[in-house]
Amino acid sequence: MAVYNTTIGRIYATPHASNAWAWLNAAGGWRKISETSADGHTNTHVALTAARSSGATVRVDTDAADSKIVAVYL
Repeated sequence: MAVYNTTIGRIYATPHASNAWAWLNAAGGWRKISETSADGHTNTHVALTAARSSGATVRVDTDAADSKIVAVYL
């Protein structure tokens, strides 16, 4: 699990179920939002979008492979 204190550079989403991504400036790359649950995916996406729009620094936790966002703290 990786932990980043970062700002969000970009947000990407498609109309497909649980397909949203965030560019983590500190990590220099895209990470997919974990699709563990529909509500969790939506809530994480909303928090990341709020951080992006305000320029806030957030703590982002990723899974063991460092490929999916599992938690975000504003």
